[in-house]
Amino acid sequence: MSTTDIIIILASGLFAGIVNSIAGGGSLLTLPVLIFLGLPPSIANGTNRLSILFGNLSAISGYRSKGIFVFPYGLWLGISATVGAILGAKISIDIKGELFNHILAVVMVLVAINIVFNPFKKFVSEHENMTRKNQWIGILSFFFVGIYGGFIQAGVGFIIIAVLTAVNGFDLVKTNSIKVLVVFIYTVAAFSLFVIEGRVDWKYGFILATGNILGSWIGSRWSVGKGDKIIKPILLVMVVVMAVKLWFFK
Repeated sequence: MSTTDIIIILASGLFAGIVNSIAGGGSLLTLPVLIFLGLPPSIANGTNRLSILFGNLSAISGYRSKGIFVFPYGLWLGISATVGAILGAKISIDIKGELFNHILAVVMVLVAINIVFNPFKKFVSEHENMTRKNQWIGILSFFFVGIYGGFIQAGVGFIIIAVLTAVNGFDLVKTNSIKVLVVFIYTVAAFSLFVIEGRVDWKYGFILATGNILGSWIGSRWSVGKGDKIIKPILLVMVVVMAVKLWFFK
């Protein structure tokens, strides 16, 4: 591993941590970077989870320091997502590398479309809704969110934001505080499966995690006052460029 590689990994982890805390989609950057640096897709996917684990733990701490914490609803969502994530991670481990790259590229393009047009906006509730019915809808929905998160992770933040705003009507800050808790919970299970299968490069993972921890702490505190208006245009450009490169990556 060269010094340039270390700088690239640290920088991508830092930016991804900020992105994950504010809007979601950090893995749309870090996962392709790991693949471009030479890791096989399944190992890149597993390695990326180590960074996600530490980054979300840091973000949880950041939101707690600002008094933003939704409990126990966030815990129930995390448990539901964990069941799905175990299934999704198993699928990811077994899939062929080239197919995974193409799926990731398509996902990145779809996320870019979501950033531009925000098709879920019309489904957003204007008022917070925590009735028993809506809580159960949320818990069931997060099982499927977990399947996707366990499989590819990239862009799962946007799916979580869409579900929580549509089902429960949470604002962006509260939604993000739940998101980082849920992702942390199910990532523990998904990452464990990748470790068991030997699909983690620990050196890359810890370097990426170092940047992600700092970025997540900065982003979780910044998002309380700034929102996601600044970060989304930057993320959009980077996602489109990486998606094109990833599709033709050999």
